[in-house]
This record gives sequence, C-alpha cells and structure tokens, in this order.
Amino acid sequence: MSKRLNPYTTAPDMMKPMIALEAAVKDSGLEYSLIELVKMRASQINGCAYCLHMHSADARKAGESEARLYLLSAWRESELYTPRERAALAWTEALTLLPQTHAPDADYEEALRHFSGEEMVKLSLLIGTINVWNRIAVGFRSHHPNDRAPRIEAA
Repeated sequence: MSKRLNPYTTAPDMMKPMIALEAAVKDSGLEYSLIELVKMRASQINGCAYCLHMHSADARKAGESEARLYLLSAWRESELYTPRERAALAWTEALTLLPQTHAPDADYEEALRHFSGEEMVKLSLLIGTINVWNRIAVGFRSHHPNDRAPRIEAA
C-alpha cells in the first residue's frame, strides 16, 4: 500500500480547524477511556489501521486493559463494558454506519439514558471527528508505525 499525499503539508490551513476540533473533543469533559473506546470502535468499522494503532497505544498508556481492547469488536457479547460505554458504542456504530442504520430511535433513547443532551452533542462530535480522521488516514494511506518486523514463516 503506497502512501498518497500528506494533508498536513498539502493543505495545512484546512487541517488546522480539524486539529482544533480534535482538541475540543479531547477537552470536552467526556471520560478519556470512553473517548478512546469510541475512537477504536469507529476505526475498527472503518478499517483504519493507522488510527487503531494510535488509539490502542493511547488507551494502553492510560491504563486500558488488553481484554477490553481485544473484545471491543464484540462488545455486545461482553460484560466488560459499563452501561454508559455500551450506549456510547451503540451510538458510535449507529452514526458510523449511518447509511445502514439511519440512527435508530432505540440507540438514541438508550444513549439519552446515560448522557445529558450536552454530552450527546459532545459524543456525536467525537464520533464525527474520528470518522473524518479515519477517512483522511485511509484515503491518503497513512502508515502506522511498525512495532515489530513482519513474521517470516519457515518453509
């Protein structure tokens, strides 16, 4: 997979508002662990290796457990996530897969049980922001750092 253009050097003035939005989301008051889980789940859906690499590392540094990271794609079948996290993950899937889901009332109502109206706006902006980052990283073929050399199988 060949890298394409670098949006930071190609259009730095357009990237500045995106970076500012990212900072605002980070400082929104939502729990850091929740922010990273949402970013990871959207990135899983969107197949963004660069973002998955970054946010799994950030989550681990902040104390997130390996089990919760490994089971995130199957969060509905796991009891490792709080009701608030589960509502956020359902809303993440609903908005990330919008053409298929149309943001169902049931997911919205469940999220409102765990998030205030203001927090719903923050959560929705978080979801929208990571979806934009995923599209930038996947679209321009951003490469994640290689933590290990590729495994070579014996012949």
